[in-house]
Amino acid sequence: MDRTAPPLPDPVIEAYKTGVDRTLLRENLKLSVEDRLRQLMELQRFADELRRAGRAARRRP
Repeated sequence: MDRTAPPLPDPVIEAYKTGVDRTLLRENLKLSVEDRLRQLMELQRFADELRRAGRAARRRP
């Protein structure tokens, strides 16, 4: 039976944790891999559309 103490928390990791909304991570992990990929593809389409709109806006006087 191993009775070693658990490792101490890394202070850098602990500092970053305060700025992370872990509820969003948990909700995302509830999704299937296919659903996560589908969301990623939708996000990519949205980013592409924003880029196109930005380029079009810069071309207009």
